[in-house]
Amino acid sequence: MISEEIDEFLARLRLEKSASSLTLRSYRTDLLQYFAFTAQMQGVELESIGIEAIDYRNLREYLIALQERDMARSTMARKLAALRSFVRYLCREGRLDHNPIAYIATPKREKKLPHFLYPQEIDALMQTPDVSMPAGLRDKAILETLYACGLRVSELTGMDIGDVELEEAYVRVTGKGNKERLVPLGGHARRALLAYIEQGRPEFKPDRDEKAIFLNRFGRRLSRRSVVNIVDKYMDAAAIFQHISPHALRHSFATHMLEGGADLRSVQELLGHARLSTTQIYTHLTRDNIKAVYEQTHPRR
Repeated sequence: MISEEIDEFLARLRLEKSASSLTLRSYRTDLLQYFAFTAQMQGVELESIGIEAIDYRNLREYLIALQERDMARSTMARKLAALRSFVRYLCREGRLDHNPIAYIATPKREKKLPHFLYPQEIDALMQTPDVSMPAGLRDKAILETLYACGLRVSELTGMDIGDVELEEAYVRVTGKGNKERLVPLGGHARRALLAYIEQGRPEFKPDRDEKAIFLNRFGRRLSRRSVVNIVDKYMDAAAIFQHISPHALRHSFATHMLEGGADLRSVQELLGHARLSTTQIYTHLTRDNIKAVYEQTHPRR
């Protein structure tokens, strides 16, 4: 059964690549969608599909069907990447004697610049939590830390008390592939974390062995979805009129660092990017900002 093959593949990803639970869920969904489409095209049940069903022609038909649904090319590329990884695994294990989709072209991605906030919007956002309440202290620490350190939400929710060094002003971050990095902690974030750890966190009444720094109302580790909801709440409260995800605070961090004169390599290290090309998209943002300033101020523009 194809589901068993997928389970074995995902187990290998978890062990060898330290893939996150979010990545594993996405891979499972993407792979099952492809095989469900293939089963439908063949007029059979999904349970009867095996790895021999992977075929250049039906994959082309699948990609065309996704395109006809107006699916974003970036999403199509991600689904294709999941299948490519699965097929490479099957070839390495000797379960396929050749790669049947080796010559499928990846859909060209749209060049979308990431959303970011301007410094005055960041200031407004940071003023919204009610720090007279434990939840407000926690939420302010979350917002300040996301922006000050340029963290992914998964990195923030995975942080433990022992990962924060307030005296030295840095945090230890576990990123993709379980890679650790040290990120400096700015003064605003340091003060917000100190207030939360001393005054807010104890009010959530965590168990003695609870290591997570950010807690929910039950005193347990805050989930990724909860952080998304928290950021959405304060975006609305700050009257920031654009749909912004928590990742926009990471984008804002990188953009503002580069605008302030930081070099690209340093920003790459701070963000935990494996490739410099991933960080380079932020140079487009800074160039666009420079062009906008020129257009607004030059007398002979």
